[in-house]
Amino acid sequence: MKSIVLYYSRSGENYSGGSIVNLPRGNTAVAADYIRDITGADLFEIEPVKDYPADYEKCTDVAKQELHENARPAVRKMPDDLTEYDTIFIGGPIWWGTYPMPMFSVLENIDWSGKTVMPFSTHEGSGLGDVMRDMKRVCVGADVKPGLAIYGSSVGGAKSNLENWIKNNLK
Repeated sequence: MKSIVLYYSRSGENYSGGSIVNLPRGNTAVAADYIRDITGADLFEIEPVKDYPADYEKCTDVAKQELHENARPAVRKMPDDLTEYDTIFIGGPIWWGTYPMPMFSVLENIDWSGKTVMPFSTHEGSGLGDVMRDMKRVCVGADVKPGLAIYGSSVGGAKSNLENWIKNNLK
C-alpha cells in the first residue's frame, strides 16, 4: 500500500486553547508528519499562491469570504500523478465548518476512482465540521473512511490517536 498525505497547514498566529498563539509549525503539519512517521506516506503541502494575512482575525475574515463565494484560490502547485497511491490522507484545519478553500482547488482535480480516503482535521472545537459530507461529495469513486478530528492545542500528543485511527480504518 502506497500512501500520501495532502494537507494544508497554517503557522503563525492561530487560535489555540482559548487564545491567539504564534505557532512555529501549523497543527495540521504536525499531524501530517505523524502520519508519515506511522505509515511511511509521502507528503504534499497545499499552498495558496496568495498567502493569507498573518493576523489571525484578518485571516479568518478572508477565509469566511472565500467560503461564502465558494472560491477556489490558485495554488502554487498541484500534486503529480497520484495513480501509484492507494490511500490518500487529507488534512486541514476547520475554517468556518470545513477545510480551507485552497484545498478544494486541489481535491476537485483528482481522479478518486479506487482510492481510499482518510480525512483528518485540526480544530479548536468544531470537530470535523462538514468535512465528511464534503469529502464524500468531492472524492467520487473513493472509499471515504471515518475521519479523525484532533484538537490543535493537543496535536503534540496525538500520535497514538492517529496510530489507532489508521489501524482501525486501514485493514
